[in-house]
Amino acid sequence: MEELLLLFIGGLLAGTLGGLLGIGGGVVLMPLLRFIVGLSPARAAGTCILAVFFTTLGGSYRHYRLGHVDLRSIVPIVVSGAVATVVFSVVFLYLAAPAREQWLDLAIGLVFSLIAARMVYEGIPGLAGKREEEGGSTKITDGLVNQIVVGGVAGALPGLFGIGTGVILVPAFTYIFGAPIKIAMASSLTCFSFNALISSIFKLAQGFMNLEIALPICIGTLVGANLGAILNKRSAPYALKLILGVIFLYVSLKFILSFFGVTM
Repeated sequence: MEELLLLFIGGLLAGTLGGLLGIGGGVVLMPLLRFIVGLSPARAAGTCILAVFFTTLGGSYRHYRLGHVDLRSIVPIVVSGAVATVVFSVVFLYLAAPAREQWLDLAIGLVFSLIAARMVYEGIPGLAGKREEEGGSTKITDGLVNQIVVGGVAGALPGLFGIGTGVILVPAFTYIFGAPIKIAMASSLTCFSFNALISSIFKLAQGFMNLEIALPICIGTLVGANLGAILNKRSAPYALKLILGVIFLYVSLKFILSFFGVTM
């Protein structure tokens, strides 16, 4: 019972942060599954991506209802991301072998360090610039090639590591496509929901998913994602990004050291 409650709370926290900050919630769920629940790197990735799918599904639906997403304009990003997710889900099977799966810890730690660095950067007022403008179109109208490249790069992460693409998509929507930050977060979640669904299907078929662990987390993420999307409409979460960025730097270091057999 205590473990079920812990998993639900972890999912609730991940979902809330996902809806609020436009991330998939994997930065919360991966360390929970890997270091507290004690799953292997491959099974943690497979279980995490299913919960992340529910985070993105709940958050993107709420953002869509709030008018933050134009589905037609992000189709090229969704399609290229889906193709990349399929390709790298096949590569994941190679890395998930017992002799090589510790490399997943190293790779996830490095990706988490990028996520943490972005959060710290955007959390310091005046450093990233205040981009909380409420106006502007929800359409992503930049060149087709840029959209295909961004979607393809972002689609690699859920397929290969079972984690989110917010570290790529949110900055891309903001700085490449010029979208207001809340539109960028909403569009990121929507694109990633397709990537996460495809990756989840592959991880389940490959046998790297613990459904009994994933179920309470998914329930929590569904509740939290909707809450986070509502909070996003009412807040400018700079301070939260700064605090979480520092915490995730610690988490990324923990994953990297785990690769070298060092615990902290």
